[in-house]
Amino acid sequence: MEHHVMARVFAFVLFLISTTAAATINVTYIENAVAKGIVCLDGSPGAYYYDRGFGEGANNLMVYLPGGGWCENKEKCRKRSTTPLGSNKNAPSQNFGTFLSSNETINPDFYNWNKISILYCDGASFMADVEAVDPETNLHLRGARIFRAAIEEVLAKEMLDVTNAILVGTSAGGLATMLNCDRFRSFFPDACNGKCVSDSGFFIDAKCLPGAEKRESYYSDVIAFHELADALPTSCTSRINSSFCLFPENFIGDIQTPLFVLNSAFDKFQISNNLQPPPVNYSSWSSCLHNISTCTAYELQYMKEFRAAFLSILNDVGYNPSTGMFISSCYIHDFIYKNNKWSISPMLENETIARAIGDWFFDRCQVCLIDKVDTPIDCDGDN
Repeated sequence: MEHHVMARVFAFVLFLISTTAAATINVTYIENAVAKGIVCLDGSPGAYYYDRGFGEGANNLMVYLPGGGWCENKEKCRKRSTTPLGSNKNAPSQNFGTFLSSNETINPDFYNWNKISILYCDGASFMADVEAVDPETNLHLRGARIFRAAIEEVLAKEMLDVTNAILVGTSAGGLATMLNCDRFRSFFPDACNGKCVSDSGFFIDAKCLPGAEKRESYYSDVIAFHELADALPTSCTSRINSSFCLFPENFIGDIQTPLFVLNSAFDKFQISNNLQPPPVNYSSWSSCLHNISTCTAYELQYMKEFRAAFLSILNDVGYNPSTGMFISSCYIHDFIYKNNKWSISPMLENETIARAIGDWFFDRCQVCLIDKVDTPIDCDGDN
């Protein structure tokens, strides 16, 4: 009992540290971005946040790609261009906490690294590079340029001789991380270590689950509108129709750079948005999605079928000793930028997410952790 109480006290202290120790970083607009066409949907300049490394981390680099969904047609992208997910006008400062923190207690393996957080404002997971601009909407589809330019600018300005590099992304940025993983590694041909971490970016097609046609249609529309077919992994597009090549299950096996997959087997976003609702009372299902303690046995079984499909897809991809994995049963979407989720909970085999990623990156041990709990867990009380 005393050990349990002390553990709770330590967790609370660490939570207080994490909420007060985040550094505030001002935005940096990419030089001559508008002239070079390195712009957001609305034509505003691409931008990033940068925190300089120090000590033994001075030659190490972390790049973060945030999430924010996608837009799949002219109307949706035009609407998005009036928000911070499509425009960098008046971009605010950003707090660097959790995995971006410079506090050694919170972030022991990466605290002193150089860190870049690239603003996500293109609606296509940093993949589009379309020269033409629709005169009717003035929409610019240039996310791939922002990704490249932000990294290249920091490398040039800081004259970094990178020893270790890691690309990290959440949600749509997690998908971007997988799609850009090998491209990212090519920036650092002489680096000792280059790896990628995708948090909640493993969006599944899973033809066996209800709503597959809707999922496929949506991501096909994203690909078509942003003209992504030629930018997607050729290992996928050479085998199947490009409209299926935003689903990681169709290309992850061909990624050459070591990848860490952090995801929930009960991914809240995917269950809420990408699954066809079960044939039950809609208000009951809506209540279940917002509070899993209200779910009926039938609704829980529906969620369990998603988990089974997700784990089956991971199994079908095949085992690769360079791949790391932390698959939780938390009913949640996105982990690492939330205070408690990074360094306190959830834990699998006594490993926090922070420790698991550090162990994997530095080859201290192989990490393949999959939660054995086969029902969704409410882990979203503390963010």
